[in-house]
Amino acid sequence: MATLAITKMPSKRKSVIPEEVHKRLILKAGAQFVVVDDNDVVILKPITEPSMDEFDGLITDVPRKTQTVE
Repeated sequence: MATLAITKMPSKRKSVIPEEVHKRLILKAGAQFVVVDDNDVVILKPITEPSMDEFDGLITDVPRKTQTVE
């Protein structure tokens, strides 16, 4: 579910993630984000490590995606 929150740009131009978003995403100090700027929209996407299941899926797909066509 989307969360709507309002924040403002402080004088040092460091963005603040509102507490309710911070808690819902379980963000910790040092969290990294991909930042996408599209006209007047800014998207912050947290970078997360894949779960072991996701990693296993990636490993399984590699041989299929790297086979050469003869």
